[in-house]
Amino acid sequence: MKIAYLGPQASFTDLAVRKAFPGEQQVPCVTIPDCIEAVVEGEVDYAVVPLENALEGSVHITVDYLFHEADLSIVAELTSPIEQHLMVHPDNDSSAGKVKKILSHSHALAQCHKFLHQSYRGTSLEQTTSTAAAAKFVSEHRDEPLAAIGNELAAREYGLTIIHENIHDFAYNHTRFIVLHKQRDMLEVDQERSGDKTTLMVTLPKDRSGALHQVLSTFAWRQLNLSKIESRPLKTGLGDYFFLIDVAQGMDDVLLPGAISEMEALGCEVKMIGTYASYLLAE
Repeated sequence: MKIAYLGPQASFTDLAVRKAFPGEQQVPCVTIPDCIEAVVEGEVDYAVVPLENALEGSVHITVDYLFHEADLSIVAELTSPIEQHLMVHPDNDSSAGKVKKILSHSHALAQCHKFLHQSYRGTSLEQTTSTAAAAKFVSEHRDEPLAAIGNELAAREYGLTIIHENIHDFAYNHTRFIVLHKQRDMLEVDQERSGDKTTLMVTLPKDRSGALHQVLSTFAWRQLNLSKIESRPLKTGLGDYFFLIDVAQGMDDVLLPGAISEMEALGCEVKMIGTYASYLLAE
C-alpha cells in the first residue's frame, strides 16, 4: 500500500502515518494539493493530509481542494496530539537575540503566537510548506541565525537542538488528519476507534431566506448530531458560501439518506465526501 503524506520526513503528518500504517510504503509530497493529486492520478493508493487543528481550526487548502478540485472520499480520520518545539542548528548561538528568523508552517506559527510574542518579539517569521520543511531548511543553512518550530522527530531527523519545548499556547493541541481514497470504502486502522462520522459539503440555493435554518432542521428533527458546521467561500463572489458539515455518525439506511434527499428537495447541492471511522493515535 502506497500512502502519500505532507512531507518531508518527520512532519506531523509523517508521524500520524507511521503510527497508523506501520510498514506501509510512504511517499512524501511537498504540498497538500500534491498529496491529493497523487491519489487522483493513481500514483498512490491513499493520501493523508491535515484537516483541522484544535487551536487554529480548519486547514482551508484541504477543505477547498476537496470541494473545488478533487473527487475523493474520506475513508478514515486520525486524531493525533501535537507538540511544538523551537529548534536550532547546534552550531548556532541559541540565545533569543541571536535568532533572526523563525520558520514553520503557518498553523504552527499561529499555535505558538503567545510564546513568540513574549520571547521573540520582533523576530522575522517565515511560512514553510510544513514544520519538517522548516527543520530541513534550518539544517541546510547552518551558518544563518535561523530557528524552526516542529516536532521532536524533526529535531532528530535533521540534527537540530531543541531550545524550547512545548511552546504551543494551549495544552490541548490535537490535529485531525484525514485519509483520502478514490473509493468510499471505510478503511480499518489498528488504533483506538472513537466513533464514526459522515462529512457533507452543502451549497444553499442562492438568496433564499431561511435556507440554512431549513438545512439544519433536516438534521434536527431526525436527531442527527452535528459535530461541526463551517462556511467557506464558493469563490464566485462576495457572500457566496458552501458549508462543511460533520455528522457524528456513519451512513445508515434511512436517516442520513433522508436528510440528504430533503436538502436536495430544498434546492441544495449536496456532496458527500466520506463516511468513515475516527481513530485516536497514541501519544
